[in-house]
Amino acid sequence: GNLTNLTKLYLHGSQLLGEIPPEIGNLTNLTKLNLSNNQLTEEIPSEIGNLTNLTQLALFGNHLTGEIPSEIGNLTNLTELNLYNNQLTGEIPSEIGNLTNLTYLFLFNNQLTGEIPEEIGDLTNLYLLWLQNNQLTGDIPQEVCDLFENNNWNPWWTFGGNILAGNNLINTCEPAICDGLTEVELWGVTYDRGTTTLINLNSQGLTGSIPPEIGCLTNLV
Repeated sequence: GNLTNLTKLYLHGSQLLGEIPPEIGNLTNLTKLNLSNNQLTEEIPSEIGNLTNLTQLALFGNHLTGEIPSEIGNLTNLTELNLYNNQLTGEIPSEIGNLTNLTYLFLFNNQLTGEIPEEIGDLTNLYLLWLQNNQLTGDIPQEVCDLFENNNWNPWWTFGGNILAGNNLINTCEPAICDGLTEVELWGVTYDRGTTTLINLNSQGLTGSIPPEIGCLTNLV
């Protein structure tokens, strides 16, 4: 807590044990904080919300528990929030919708419950949103569906596969192009919408853009 002029703190992969000290909130000049791939436990301290100059926060690959603190919504300069591969529980705080500069939001491989907050739809600069392998339930909010559509990217097919897999979500923002389709043809191969969970495109020599119909294969994992 005495390093108040520190702007970057990288301690990833340092075999750190124990909890993140609340005094971390005294480092208010930090712009980048990376404590990933350690053995940190307990909850994320609410004092993390004091670090309002942060642009990147990486706490992934630890054993963090408890809820994501609502104070994280104070970090309005964040462009990357990486909390994946922990044991976080509870609901995704609606305050995440305050982080309108976010381009990457990675919360996958936790134990998050409840519904996806509609406020995520306010994150108009998002490039990647990965929520897979939690215990999320309910409908996907229309605001989030609109985010997918307005940004012209498909939630069902990203570099991480189906970003919502491993949850109990109801797909309510399926692309309109899928209406009435039982099969999808991609690059000369026909796939059944109800049963296809994997497509292998390695070494296919593909060119051009990814066809939007790939979003109709909503069981891809």
